[in-house]
Amino acid sequence: MTISGRISQSAFDGSRLRVILLLDLYEGAQQQFLDAYEHMRNQVASVPGHLSDQLCQSIENPSQWLITSEWESAPPFLAWVNSEEHVETVRPMHSCVRDTRSMRYSILRETTPNAPLTPESAKAGMQVEARVGDGVARHALTFTVKPGSESKVAEILAGYTSPEAQVDDTTRLRRTSLFMHGNRVVRAVEVEGDLLAALRHVARQPEVRAVEEAINPYLEQDRDLSDPDSARVFFTRAALPAVHHVVSGPKAPAGLRRHALYYPAKEGRGMDLARLLAHQDEAAADDPHSPVYGSTVFQRDDIVVRLVDLTGELDADPKSSLGLNGPGKAAEFERLLDGAAIGVEGSLETDRNINRLLSHADMMPVTDRSSARS
Repeated sequence: MTISGRISQSAFDGSRLRVILLLDLYEGAQQQFLDAYEHMRNQVASVPGHLSDQLCQSIENPSQWLITSEWESAPPFLAWVNSEEHVETVRPMHSCVRDTRSMRYSILRETTPNAPLTPESAKAGMQVEARVGDGVARHALTFTVKPGSESKVAEILAGYTSPEAQVDDTTRLRRTSLFMHGNRVVRAVEVEGDLLAALRHVARQPEVRAVEEAINPYLEQDRDLSDPDSARVFFTRAALPAVHHVVSGPKAPAGLRRHALYYPAKEGRGMDLARLLAHQDEAAADDPHSPVYGSTVFQRDDIVVRLVDLTGELDADPKSSLGLNGPGKAAEFERLLDGAAIGVEGSLETDRNINRLLSHADMMPVTDRSSARS
């Protein structure tokens, strides 16, 4: 097996996806859960890109259940799991389940009985290369606040005391970057180890709980964090998954500057726009002259946010900063970007429109905190 030396993760490698959902049920809730699952699987069966699923029960502990599903690729699964339809479909399960854990894997190789295993068949519909990671999981949350409250919310979010970075022996908070674009907030986190454990750790910290309570009056979507169902629905809707991450080398150069860029996509084109940005950043990682050292693309519905680490100023090379380099790329972006939302009319080939897009996309930094190793 060939191992790619570049640090990279991606939902766009074209391979089939295996999703594993571990569930811990309340005692006595088995039949209620089965009824909810029957409803859910009938819904999921009609989702584009879904291939199959299985429901399993532990032979050692009847309260432990497992749902596995297979998808044509990651994008259709991500579109489904982050949709309002999914939120409503799984709602009946909430009262049955004490705890859940979701894991997503690209399929690299597969062996089936009575089928000759050739190099070609072993790779059909699968990830071609194993990727090299850095042991870091990346995730973001996004939500909107009431217009007019932006400065107050920014003040609250910038002023809190950082939570304890060390979660347990294997998990640690590495970095939290928080930005705003108008009344939209984006909070991106980097975690060494178990992302879910880190998110739960952060949610329990008194300083974080105090901040969450302080911004509640300003949120456009009401929530009650003391109500598990309300909190679950809010954070499900706020999830902004990382669909692509790449850095050009294992050793970061000194003086990197982090920016977040917001790209409003045309209706239904968010995934296509995220895929285009991912391809552009893969190319930048191979270009020793590119100011883009690394990037992470986050996407949900038609919201696309790109976190980019640059070796120079954002406006020193606008095309590279935006991911617009290359022949014909401006025209591709024009087909996917909501020009009216960003105030750009005409071609992105002109310097004026490129600078206008960069000015609009550049998000306001609120806080960027890295934890030092003890």
